[in-house]
Amino acid sequence: MDSGLRPPGPTPSLSRFQVDLVAEAAGATEDKSPSSDASTTVPSSDKATPTAPPDGSGTDSGVGGEEAKGRFRVVNFADPSGAGCAASPEAPPTEGIQNGDTVMSETSLHSSTGGQQHYHYDTHTNTYYLRTFGHNTIDAVPNIDFYRQTAAPLGEKLIRPTLSELHDELDKEPFEDGFANGDELTPAEEAAAKEAAESKGVVKFGWIKGVLVRCMLNIWGVMLFIRMSWIVALSCLIVAMATVVTTITGLSTSAIATNGFVRGGGAYYLISRSLGPEFGGSIGLIFAFANAVAVAMYVVGFAETVVQLLTDVDAVMTDEINDIRIIGTITVILLLGISVAGMEWEAKAQIFLLIVLITAIINYFIGTFIPLKSKEPKGYFGYDGAIMWENMGPDFREETFFSVFAIFFPAATGILAGANISGDLADPQLAIPRGTLLAILITGIVYLGVAVSTGSCIVRDASGNLNDTVSSQFLANCTHAACKFGYDFSTCRNAKNCPFGLHRDFQVMSLVSGFGPIITAGIFSATLSSALASLVSAPKVFQALCKDNIYPGLDMFAKGYGKNNEPLRGYILTFVIALAFILIAELNVIAPIISNFFLASYALINFSVFHASLANSPGWRPSFKYYNMWVSLAGAILCCIVMFVINWWAALLTNVIVLGLFIYVSYKKPDVNWGSSTQALTYHQALTHTLHLSGVEDHIKNFRPQCLVMTGYPNSRPALLDLVHSFTKNVGLMICGHIRAGYRRPNFKELAADQARYQRWLLKNESKAFYTPVFAEDLRQGAQYLLQAAGLGRLKPNTLVMGFKNDWRDGDMMNVETYISMIHDSFDYQFGVVILRLKEGLDVSHIQGQDDLLSSQEKSSGMKDVIVSIDTSKDSDADSSKPSSKATSLQNSPAVQKDKKSPTVPLNVSDQRLLEASQQFQQKQGKGTVDVWWLFDDGGLTLLIPYLLTNKKRWKDCKIRVFIGGKINRIDHDRRAMATLLSKFRIDFSDITVLGDINTKPKKEHVMAFEEMIEPYRLKEDDMEQEAAESLKNREPWRITDNELELYRAKSNRQIRLNELLKEHSSTANLIVMSLPLARKGTVSSALYMAWLEALSKDLPPILLVRGNHQSVLTFYS
Repeated sequence: MDSGLRPPGPTPSLSRFQVDLVAEAAGATEDKSPSSDASTTVPSSDKATPTAPPDGSGTDSGVGGEEAKGRFRVVNFADPSGAGCAASPEAPPTEGIQNGDTVMSETSLHSSTGGQQHYHYDTHTNTYYLRTFGHNTIDAVPNIDFYRQTAAPLGEKLIRPTLSELHDELDKEPFEDGFANGDELTPAEEAAAKEAAESKGVVKFGWIKGVLVRCMLNIWGVMLFIRMSWIVALSCLIVAMATVVTTITGLSTSAIATNGFVRGGGAYYLISRSLGPEFGGSIGLIFAFANAVAVAMYVVGFAETVVQLLTDVDAVMTDEINDIRIIGTITVILLLGISVAGMEWEAKAQIFLLIVLITAIINYFIGTFIPLKSKEPKGYFGYDGAIMWENMGPDFREETFFSVFAIFFPAATGILAGANISGDLADPQLAIPRGTLLAILITGIVYLGVAVSTGSCIVRDASGNLNDTVSSQFLANCTHAACKFGYDFSTCRNAKNCPFGLHRDFQVMSLVSGFGPIITAGIFSATLSSALASLVSAPKVFQALCKDNIYPGLDMFAKGYGKNNEPLRGYILTFVIALAFILIAELNVIAPIISNFFLASYALINFSVFHASLANSPGWRPSFKYYNMWVSLAGAILCCIVMFVINWWAALLTNVIVLGLFIYVSYKKPDVNWGSSTQALTYHQALTHTLHLSGVEDHIKNFRPQCLVMTGYPNSRPALLDLVHSFTKNVGLMICGHIRAGYRRPNFKELAADQARYQRWLLKNESKAFYTPVFAEDLRQGAQYLLQAAGLGRLKPNTLVMGFKNDWRDGDMMNVETYISMIHDSFDYQFGVVILRLKEGLDVSHIQGQDDLLSSQEKSSGMKDVIVSIDTSKDSDADSSKPSSKATSLQNSPAVQKDKKSPTVPLNVSDQRLLEASQQFQQKQGKGTVDVWWLFDDGGLTLLIPYLLTNKKRWKDCKIRVFIGGKINRIDHDRRAMATLLSKFRIDFSDITVLGDINTKPKKEHVMAFEEMIEPYRLKEDDMEQEAAESLKNREPWRITDNELELYRAKSNRQIRLNELLKEHSSTANLIVMSLPLARKGTVSSALYMAWLEALSKDLPPILLVRGNHQSVLTFYS
């Protein structure tokens, strides 16, 4: 089993610390050669340490080794090559090197990821550790390679010595740990490690080419050239608002990106690793889809511009719509070719497009300083304060501020273009913050500059007519800014038919620019660069999503090709989606949805920072410090507001889609653990609420049965687990206690592994319980440990639940003494006690292959086709064997074996009945009864448990029948009194039976059977000397004295009589809940008490013997 769970590494016979024993002088010589292993594998900190002269180091090391031999048992580590140590007079003494505490430094540890055993001799190991610590040691100094999760390209993954290897006794075989500190890799991370190790010569981008250029190109869209002049009136406010949203999101992105190493996946990776797979999986899918459709939007924008030019020169191919489709299809095919060619070609294309775009912007600004008379009729007069002042006022004309803002805001998106190719960045932690924030700053300034310059040069309305001049006599009546230059465009404002001016001419930047066609080239560049960036982003994000296997069935798109792991299948899928929307050629409806998809991503990125900061996890340590949790929260809220401002129905649709995907991923529960802030906040809240609860006094109305259930392994007694879970689920605490007794050398490491394994099993089986194993000398000591220490604060058990000891007459009676002592201890600790008895028994652990205990969860950890067999004593919670190693100890835990279709032994009749009985509480109980024999008032626990039980779905068809003791002449009175009490408790019941004949003598044959049962356990002190009797009683305290038997004969008869009444009234009940008889501690022997319980509960349907701690758990006060 263990070999399947561990990463490849040395076998037990070949310790990972075995090394080639090379003479230090020879090693130093080799270290100078370029091909030396030591020279390429020594960490940088080691390289910086000067190598001491060989003679001195050898002497010191030898002395250290001799000293160690006197204090420790020496373990000889074999030479794996078999060549032995090179003979050299300068080499340190062999025994010094081979001493168990004097082995190699961290550089001799093998790599866990490559599956190869690397044996490196660090040429200055002896001197380095000797000089630093005064002796040689395998204890490793801090090293970045111990903290890696993957192999190349960042460096080799090393494993530090485990605590067991440093701490355990030298004659004990060291444990073979897997990854240190729980750094097990998920399948996606293992794939990433493999790809990283295989990829050589990968193209990686710096912050300028990888992030700055892409973000600038994506933010500078076509809106810069055809809409900035239109929104000039409130441009400063609108651009400022949009920039605030994008800047806050940029700061949040920077914070997340610098909180650890970032792999490929962009926005999806950032959100999923911060908020978990539920948020990441839902937003990742729509973000990838939004980028794919955005390709179509930008390409259609490009095609519309080309078609407009063709129309101007009368070169239309078919009609306007079909021309857009044709040109769009050709364009997206060319863009696909560039993308598939590789990131190098795509980056070169982006640089070229950026140069064209910057040239167009510079061309525009140059044009603003070159006023021409020919352009004046079209409203362009050059920079003038009057024009600027006039244009700065609001003039919406059938628009509102929010509608104008909604039109502009998509131009500010695109800030994640660089982050989306995070896997192709050389240093994402540096590149993403620097490139993204600088791009937001530059593009914001350019947007403002264009808006202010157009608003300072061009009037709002112009006719283009040279005759619209103002004569000197009417100049006094003309109030518009154009009047100053001799033009009167007042008729344009009223007639709404003038084609020029800021409000009318969307090509006004071409009019102003020094050379108009360059602006057209800029429009082409803006659309094509955005389309290309989206065409690259969508597959990259989608590939990362598929690698994580969030959505089963999409894993085919996780495969990458080439040295850059290009998602070619993702490119094809993106191409198909984009082409489909291009052929529709009507993107006015889909555009607001896409904008909302992007905004939803921004909102979640901002919320991620707020959430991580709120959770206050020690793992939240971003190196980018310029963020604030409340500013990020404000950014998330702003993004949500902007979503509804842009389009309310699109915002609603986006939220519905995200919520639907969130619910789906939550339901599927992907088997990943990324240490999300959701986990951190859950812990934080649980801790806060637990502490708060500890300061609140208990109240009867809030009493909950919090059960410590002695199940042993949780799958050993399924009936006990299922029944208790039925009344504690979503109501109270349930702890599955497991006492592992009889171990000469307890293996605490195995105990911790078992705790994690069985807790997973409980979760997989939807059992809301905690598994708590303990090592103890015996069962009673272990029970005392659990009774005292289990739980936390107010979340502590108050009721002990055990199975009835069916085999009490078959084994050592000291086990019965221990069993009864556990009941007494529980009452001493003020616990209630519940005992479940099934006539078939409870423990199914001896049945071979009865349950696939660990199959579901262990398969995800690398195990395949596991079955379970358990070898424990049939009716004991204690493990009696004494394992000496990990291999043998598995005999006492579920032995997980490879399924080789081995023939299973058919079950005998009793085991078959036991197995069927153990599953009876997993099924829905039909119409029947739960009979409550509330004979003694224990505070109400005997009544509360069946009430909670019948409230559950499985038991809702069962009616509660109540049986109480009473006098024959007061039966009606007692029934009415009980009915009144139950109605005040608001507990429904179907019938109340008053038993007036409890004290009737039982049948003679039943009394004789009881006498026969206890006969072997009697002390019979009257037949022996007093001293001999006392000695025997001391040795065997469970024995029943004659005096005790006579003193409690009436009570014994009552148990026999109650069994007769139970068979008479409740033989068909689904469950019997009965008051547990008490025995005074130190007075009633354990054998007699056990005989009472046996006589009371034998040959009956499932019976719960219940005794509360005599504190009220029911109240009728509000």
